[in-house]
Order: sequence, then C-alpha cells, then structure tokens
Amino acid sequence: MFTQQFTSIALATAAMLFSSPENTTLQADTKGVKNIVLVHGAFADGSSWSKVIPLLQAKGLNVIAVQNPLTSFDEDIAATKRAIAEADGPVLLVGHSYGGMVISEAGKDPKVAGLLYVAALVPEEGQNVNDVNAAMPPTAVGPEFKLNAEGFLSLSLKGINEFFAQDLPADQRKVIYATQVTWAASATEQKVYSPAWKTKPSWYIVAAKDGMINPDLERFKAKLIKATTLELNSSHVPMVSQPNKVADFIIKAAGSL
Repeated sequence: MFTQQFTSIALATAAMLFSSPENTTLQADTKGVKNIVLVHGAFADGSSWSKVIPLLQAKGLNVIAVQNPLTSFDEDIAATKRAIAEADGPVLLVGHSYGGMVISEAGKDPKVAGLLYVAALVPEEGQNVNDVNAAMPPTAVGPEFKLNAEGFLSLSLKGINEFFAQDLPADQRKVIYATQVTWAASATEQKVYSPAWKTKPSWYIVAAKDGMINPDLERFKAKLIKATTLELNSSHVPMVSQPNKVADFIIKAAGSL
C-alpha cells in the first residue's frame, strides 16, 4: 500500500514539474537560433568555455566548442568551418580575443546568423591582428610574449597573472599557464577582407579590466560594428571569471535571431 501511494505521489509531482511555468520558460528561452559555436582565442583551447557550455546546454542550446590548432590563421578558419558544418541549422558564432578575427572570416558562411565577440579583436577591411591593435595604445603586456625558434608565441606566467586572468584565483591562473597552447606568430599577419560583421548582426562583450586588449579599443570596435554591447568589470577572460553573465548574453543574442 505504501509503495502504491509513493508511486502515485511521485507521478503526480513529475506531471506538475513538466507542466510548470519553469518548463514553459525554458522552452521560450530557446526560441531563435539553437546552435552555438564557440571559438577560443590565442594561448587557449575549447576548454576555456567549460564554465559557459553547461549553462547554454541547460537552456536547450546545441553547443560546439572549436579546437583551433593555432598553427595558422587558415587552419583556424578551417577548424571553425568544420564546426559550423556540424551544426544542424543556423549558428550564432562566438569568438574570444583572437577568435574575433577567426569569426569575422569564418562567419561569412551562410549558416552563420550572427556574431558575438567576447573581449575580441574585430578587423576592418583588409586588417590583420597587428593592424587592429595599432588603432589604440597597446596595453603593457608586450614584454610577456615569448617567441620560440619555430615562430610560435607563448605568454609568461607574469603575463597570465597580471594581464590575462588577473581576476581569477591563483590556482586557476596556474592551470591556464600550464595548459596554454602556443600561437603561430604568422597568424597575426594574415588579413581579413569583407568581414562578416558587415552583413550580419553582432554583439560584443567589453572586458573593462582587460590587460591584453585595450578596453577602449574594444569599445571603439563594438560601436563601429553597431553591436549590442555588454560591458563587464572583468579581465581578458570574462567567460571564465563571469560565466553566468557571458552565458546570459549569448542566450539573449541567440534568442533574438
């Protein structure tokens, strides 16, 4: 008898949950574009989005985090295009840092419905990484870039601690330093023509305490591309230090497309 009563209560509770306003809200939140492709920046990999991914998935979004090799700009474009091809419909393409260069090129794919830049470089016509950065005074991170004999850049521990992720706990900064992916210096020289933001709606998250990219440059680029903009009081990696706010912004952008 007790077992039958418990089963009845459990079934009734489940029915209430599945018909609750919260479930209706979840469905409403996932209107619009359902596919999110996340593109990491230099010195990182797809795991830089690890705090954001479950938040997006919880809203019913399909998420792919690109693993760019960072061996050349062309190979990073190719990796991103493969991820776009895997999506089963329109895509919101999200790029962090150098990933902004990548999405500005790969975003010309017809499946890409919109672009979202996170503390990212945004190329104007015919610009490369160096051209973009030249528009404003650089931050003081320059001496912390290390170039090896094979032409790949890495970032010093000081660079991580003081410029890249200064708002994260020390243990997380150590992991970022240990797992960083070297970046081909040649990727800074390749230019982007007819960037995707010229024809597609854009969003931008400005990192107000960014030590890698001048925050004023981020604000300037966001305004230039007429992006819907969110400014966070974060380091260069707001998706790690403030994942909930980053995820919410991505969800709203996807829902509006």
